[in-house]
Amino acid sequence: MSGQLIVFDFDWSMADQDTDRWIFEVLAPDLRRKMKSLKDEIQWTDLVAQSLREAHARGITKDQIEHALRIMPYHPAMVRGVLNLKAGGKTTFLCLSNANSVFISTILESKGLQDLFEEIITNPAKWESSGLLQLNRRVDPSGPQHKCKVGCSPNMCKGEELDAFLARQGKNFDRIVYVGDGTNDFCPILHLRTQDLVLCRTHRGLQKRIEKEGHSNGLQCAVQHWGGAWEVEEIFSKL
Repeated sequence: MSGQLIVFDFDWSMADQDTDRWIFEVLAPDLRRKMKSLKDEIQWTDLVAQSLREAHARGITKDQIEHALRIMPYHPAMVRGVLNLKAGGKTTFLCLSNANSVFISTILESKGLQDLFEEIITNPAKWESSGLLQLNRRVDPSGPQHKCKVGCSPNMCKGEELDAFLARQGKNFDRIVYVGDGTNDFCPILHLRTQDLVLCRTHRGLQKRIEKEGHSNGLQCAVQHWGGAWEVEEIFSKL
């Protein structure tokens, strides 16, 4: 056995906002409103990609997007909590997010956390020379699809991704702690063991799914609730 693994969702878990929505709320509220109206018609990652193309067409720049990301709410206690835990030398960190690689890496770098994660598993994005942020689903819609049975979005099954990461590591962790908030965090926590722990943000989708479906789906790990990053820091200080 070897140390512990901390798995972070990003939006509303590590950060105190949703990156996809925040960008447009700051830079193009009309596009944010359009996204709200289309979210049941277009797959979410595709919708964000479409909105980024529209933002680019109207002249919203890379610098503007990066600035919006850097000022997005992100609690100092979360920075302290993860850095103190990493300094102990016994913890591996994994990011498992439905955001995208550019949004996440830009924010982490602005907080001095660019070296925190062993891997960042998310939707791939890259800046084109034109200044367009090109975003794609992690699971290509034209290729083989994941086989999730509990409702992960088409772009990625977090449970399958967690299993694949653990296989790549080639070792068993003494404990896995999963920090999440949304309905798409329900699948991966079903892959956790009795000695593992989910830190579930209160009053969001994950809490509702655990309460409604956890028992019937065989959830084994312990569940601890939190509301603010200072509470995560407090929990981490005792791990």
